Amino acid sequence: MGSICDKWALLILHQLSLGTKRHGELRRALRGISHKMLTQTLRKLERDRLVRRTIHRVVPPRVDYALTRLGSTLTAPLHALYRWTERHLPEIQRARDPAASKNTPPQ
Repeated sequence: MGSICDKWALLILHQLSLGTKRHGELRRALRGISHKMLTQTLRKLERDRLVRRTIHRVVPPRVDYALTRLGSTLTAPLHALYRWTERHLPEIQRARDPAASKNTPPQ
């Protein structure tokens, strides 16, 4: 359970739910993630059999990442979580703003 309970893992799984990606594509899609953090998180997800790493024997070598069958079972819950976040993001952002939270009672 630990591998999907962090910010980067969820974001990586979401990106891979959209299709197979290379390391660089993931890094560009996930602004702010370091090379090291992306690699470590992909390894954890691969260890837990949620992500499959495929090495293509070409020059230069190419590595793709994709969801496994098990990882694909997370697609619907992840999309639901993203839809919820998009719907409630303004409310969450207002709650984080100290000036706004003093003037607005919680709902």
